[in-house]
Order: sequence, then C-alpha cells, then structure tokens
Amino acid sequence: MTDLHQDAIVIDGLIISNWSRAVFEDMKKGGLTAANCTCSVWDGFKGTMQNIAQWKIWFEENDDLLRQVFTTEDIRRAKQEDKVGIILGWQNTGGIEDRVDFLRLYKELGVGVMQLTYNTQNLVGTGCWESVDSGLSDFGREVVEEMNRLGILVDLSHVGAQTSQEAILHSKKPVAYTHCAPNGLKDYPRNKTDEQLRFIADRGGFVGVCTYPPFLPWGTETNIENCIEEFDYVINVVGEDCVGIGTDFTQDQDAAFFDYLSLDKGHGRRLVPKRPGGVVKMPDGLSTIGEYPNLTAAMEKAGWPETKIRKVMGENWLRVLKEVWGA
Repeated sequence: MTDLHQDAIVIDGLIISNWSRAVFEDMKKGGLTAANCTCSVWDGFKGTMQNIAQWKIWFEENDDLLRQVFTTEDIRRAKQEDKVGIILGWQNTGGIEDRVDFLRLYKELGVGVMQLTYNTQNLVGTGCWESVDSGLSDFGREVVEEMNRLGILVDLSHVGAQTSQEAILHSKKPVAYTHCAPNGLKDYPRNKTDEQLRFIADRGGFVGVCTYPPFLPWGTETNIENCIEEFDYVINVVGEDCVGIGTDFTQDQDAAFFDYLSLDKGHGRRLVPKRPGGVVKMPDGLSTIGEYPNLTAAMEKAGWPETKIRKVMGENWLRVLKEVWGA
C-alpha cells in the first residue's frame, strides 16, 4: 500500500457485495475509508427493514472493523479509528412503497443514499431499461423534495434519461450518478452519454466512475490501466472536481444473485442476458476490494498529481455528501 493511499480518504460510491466478515476484512485491507453499501434493491418496506436490521447486527458483531456513517464526520472518525465507514444506501425506492413519510424513518436509521429507480418503472419514475421513459412522476417530485429536506442523496445511476434530467432540474441539492460508465466508451443502456454527464455536472451534480467490466469496451479483458483510461475519459468531459469512485463491486455474489438483479422486480421479464458462468469477473488488478491500493498506484503511475488523486479517491465524495447531508 502506497503512503498516499494509506493517508488518503478513500470512498466508494457503490458496493453491492455478499456481506460477510470476510468482505468487511477485505474492505479494511483495501484501505477503504467508507462506502455506499446497498441494503435494498427490489425490496418493499418489510424486506428493506429486515435488511437494515441485519446491518445493525453486523455493526455490533464487527465493531472492530466497521463504523456506521450518519454524517461526514463519521467518515473522518472511521479514518482516524482505522475502521471502514458504512453508508447504508438503496438502489430503488421500493422500500418506501407509496409513503413519502417513510423517508424520515429510513434517514433516522442511517440510509444516506437512495437511487430513484432500479432499471424499470416504479411509482417515482422510469428506469434505464424501460422502452418508454415517462419521466419523474408527481409522486417522484414529492420524494425528491423530501429527500432534499432530510438530506438523502438522490442517485440516478440506473434511472432513465428523461427521469434523470427532470430529477436533476427538480432537486435543490446536488444529485449523483453514484456508479456509472461513459457511453462514449461503450454504447450500453446503463451508461451515460457525454451530454448526460455534462448536464449533471453543470448543475452541481456528481459522477461516481464504475469499474464494472460489462459496461466497458474491454469486457472480461478489462484491467486496472483500462480503469484509469475510463476515469480520464470522464474527467475530460466533466472536470476532476465532481468525479469519484463507484466501483459496483459484487464480491462473493453467486449466479442466483446476478439473476435476481437481471429480472424486473427480481422475478419478472429478463432485462439483461445471462452472463457466461453467471457471475461478473472484475478488472485484473482490481478484482477484489482488498486491491484498492492498486488503483491509487495506477493513478500515480499514470502521472496524476497528488491533489487530483486525493480528490477522486474520496475528497470529492466527502464534499458533495456534506453538502447534501448538511453535516
């Protein structure tokens, strides 16, 4: 681990791994300061609450490794204590069902990031895999307003283009693509065009760069140097001040889990074709969370100045989270 990586604030905008003591240990091994950890995708109220209850148990059982994050000061404390800060996040708003007032409950439980839709249509708006994007619903506008008021980051990574644009314009606080790849490198429904990237950045928004090989032109041959190429591409489009990491790590997940994510609502029509072997191979050199130091080293090898590395590794995330959360 380089001295710079060891000293830096390192924040990942999205991890959806199969949570366990082994994964938490790997997060610490990788020098991760904090991460947005998915605790709800296709779940309704009951399922989401069960998932959060499980996280509360993990926080107790792994107190030597983890600190739950409610504010950016908790992220700084995690760094000081040599622990991993866990931000609870959602990849869908199914957990509130049709109740805007439930958002307050989740905020109090520590949910700091919510993606409006996951791939398909819900009560809030349209996902990126729907054939028709009808935009942000009136209910969705209420949801965004309440998220702004409470200090919950609006995530648009899997959200349709029209719904995303309307959410960006409606939100009074910065919003984010917490984990996305540029369509300019690979034309793919989940990726964002240069125009979409500029639109969110020009309005104070944020882009977490995803290192998930299916979204990248190199596919299963993706390596860590390719990831630096991707970061450089996005930075050339929007600048280095609103770019961070959002790997989309799925460490230790099995084929059944990938299938669950690939079906509408977890059980309906197939959205994404089945992958060979059923699981995704992450980039060479960044194949596990424990290999995070390699990313910093690759940035240094590419000639990035220290200030740029520190911004992208975590300081940019820290700034935007403080602006949204208010603390």
